Formats: sequence, C-alpha cells, structure tokens
Amino acid sequence: MTVQASGALLMAAVALCLAAPLAGAQQQTAQGGLTIQSPVLTIDAERLFEQSAYGRRIIGEVDARGAELAAENRRIEDALGVEEKNLTDLRSTITPAEFRELADAFDEKVQNTRREQDAKARELNNTLEEARVVFLNAAAPVLEQMMREAGAAVVMERRSVFISSNAVDITLTAITRIDSVLAEEGTVPDE
Repeated sequence: MTVQASGALLMAAVALCLAAPLAGAQQQTAQGGLTIQSPVLTIDAERLFEQSAYGRRIIGEVDARGAELAAENRRIEDALGVEEKNLTDLRSTITPAEFRELADAFDEKVQNTRREQDAKARELNNTLEEARVVFLNAAAPVLEQMMREAGAAVVMERRSVFISSNAVDITLTAITRIDSVLAEEGTVPDE
C-alpha cells in the first residue's frame, strides 16, 4: 500500500470516527433526549415556530385569512373595473365638470379601498409576528431547561452562526419538547 493510499484511508477512518458520535448525538437529540454537552447550542427560530403545533395552527389560520383577503381583493377589483368602465361610458354624455366630479369621487373610492385592504394585509402580518413573539415567550422555559441539560451558556440563532456542527442544533428536539410541554400544561399560547 502506498503512503498516499494509507493516508487517504487514515483520513477516511478519522472522518468516520468523528462523524459517528456527531450523527448519534444529532439522532438522539431529534428523538427527544438531549445528550449534547456543549457550551453553545444553536436553534432555527423560524423552523421552531413553523414546525411546532402552535405555529402550524397559526400559519394555517393566517393563510386561510390571506386567501379570503385575496378573494375579496379580486371581487373589489372586478367591481371597480365595472364601475370605471361605466364612468368611461358616461364621459361622452355629461359635461366635463360633471365627469371630473364623478372621476374624483371614483378616485377617492379607489384610494380608500386600497388603504382599507392594505390595512387588512398589515393586520394579518402583525397577527403572525405577534404569534411568533407569544410562542417564543411560552417556549423560553423549555429552551432554558434544554440549555441547562446541555451545560450550555448560550443558545444562538443558527443563521447567525458562521459554521457549526449539526450536533449542537437543538431545533427538532425543542419542537418536540415545546409541543409536549405546552400541551401537557395546557399553556398553548392563544392570540
């Protein structure tokens, strides 16, 4: 065996030895038991919310309300289109001053409708963001317990970390535990 071949074989063996404990820790973590011992843990807060039972429920509700709002917007757009066409058809039968008055009133109606619909869309976005905050506040004790179990000093947002081992990502375990604890305690957050 050449030195180059034995070096490659040695590197592969080292990689397997290093990867096996990390994969095992990650697998055990994903199943609900926290076996990680690390001063730093990472979490994907967006995924934590979106994949939790509470997050899925809220996102489903917001999506349904968003679909209703989109349908309402299409109905309003169609009605305004018909009104605009009728106004255009009237133009040749009325004085320019009368037309200007009707056109200004129509424009005001369009602007008011747009503001109202935009406010509804902002309200939906605010509902989702407020739900995230409520969820993270309710999840904090669970995350703090996981941090203590791992002997960690900090839990960092995964997207803020340049590079880390997947073994220190506790997102899946946190989702499982948060769902379980909130359901058992009856403290599933409400809006």
